[in-house]
Amino acid sequence: MKITQPTRLVALAAFVFAAVVVASAQRRDVFVQSRLIPAIAYDTTDTDDPVARLNKRLADGSVTLKFEPDNGYLKSALAALNIPVESQGLVFSQTSFQGPLINVRNPRAVYFNDTAALGWVRGADVIEVAGEDARQGVIFYYLKQQPNDRPRFQRSNECLSCHLSWENLGVPGLMVQSVNPLPDEYSYVVGFNNNHASPFSQRFGGWFVTGSYGRVRHMGNITVMPEDKGKLQVPDPRELASVQGLFDLKGYPTPHSDVVALLVLAHQAAMTNHLTRLGWEARVAAAAPSDDARARVKEAAQDFVDYLLFVDEEPLRFPVRGTSGFAEKFSAQGPRDAKGRSLHALDLQTRLLKYPCSYMIYTEAFDALPAMAKEAVYSRMWQILSGAESNKRYARLKPADRTAIVEILRDTKQDLPAYFKG
Repeated sequence: MKITQPTRLVALAAFVFAAVVVASAQRRDVFVQSRLIPAIAYDTTDTDDPVARLNKRLADGSVTLKFEPDNGYLKSALAALNIPVESQGLVFSQTSFQGPLINVRNPRAVYFNDTAALGWVRGADVIEVAGEDARQGVIFYYLKQQPNDRPRFQRSNECLSCHLSWENLGVPGLMVQSVNPLPDEYSYVVGFNNNHASPFSQRFGGWFVTGSYGRVRHMGNITVMPEDKGKLQVPDPRELASVQGLFDLKGYPTPHSDVVALLVLAHQAAMTNHLTRLGWEARVAAAAPSDDARARVKEAAQDFVDYLLFVDEEPLRFPVRGTSGFAEKFSAQGPRDAKGRSLHALDLQTRLLKYPCSYMIYTEAFDALPAMAKEAVYSRMWQILSGAESNKRYARLKPADRTAIVEILRDTKQDLPAYFKG
């Protein structure tokens, strides 16, 4: 795999991570042990994620990938992984090892579904792919952009130089970054990892954003790299119907960088990291039981549930409307309860989801959580949803929302404890 010279953005992230390892060894809000310990064995354990499964189908010939002149294996890889093109988000900050190829005229395209993500850069020699393994968390791969009768995704841990950090809860994970504009080529990057709790004033830095989101100030559609100044002319950065006319769209399957898709991706990236952290803490506690290990599982479960139930979500101040059709395709997913309700249903008026409980509760990663972790999650969920939790912080979860979540889970989640069904 050809690795280009890391950009100052990637280099800084790796430096910051290395600098805080010793000082943060006992942090309670992240996983602090090595990914190489026997209870985890991230590098050596066989994986069973969507990309690994696709590799098996490529090997036996049941699936083939088609190489096309304009974008290589992009379209067929998306189809094979069941990733919708409507999820496309376009990022022009150089926050990738392929940074030297990325700019406002050649943004990186990111696509995703509930368990996989793919990054494509026009002119690059590889496609980047990440798949969520039920036990190991996010596994990183690349696919060479060369015609081949038997193309294959190759696993790579080089992505961990940035994708394994305290910002990712100390586990190999996903991130959605927002980058401040750099005043000159000598300055260091200043940015933020975004999730559903991030203020809108700190979102979308270095991204194109298409769609309607009211009179909200954010950082999208504004040049961030000094060398790109003057190359991006957006009449109104807050309201962009598509990227048509801003740069050559050759190779891109859609002219959108849908705001709804970006909001969902920011939620999902952090939710994925919470899942991995909780599972890893529980496996460590099972391998070497101790009061501290059990306490870490309980704390990770509490953080997980708070995020799962959108307790700290930044409210939408204006209705949000996408442009690519992503919202309609995402909301059409199930499973559904007896009343036809789904946790994939979007609200987009005052919050992201209609029912504030993450759809990620249906993933294989959640189902594969060790019993200790799952019991801690369900117990904490019931404490909050039943109204037993009296902390005012949870008052934003209205009784109608709590009831709806419990009813939906009763009909759609088979492993619920008996106290959910009383």
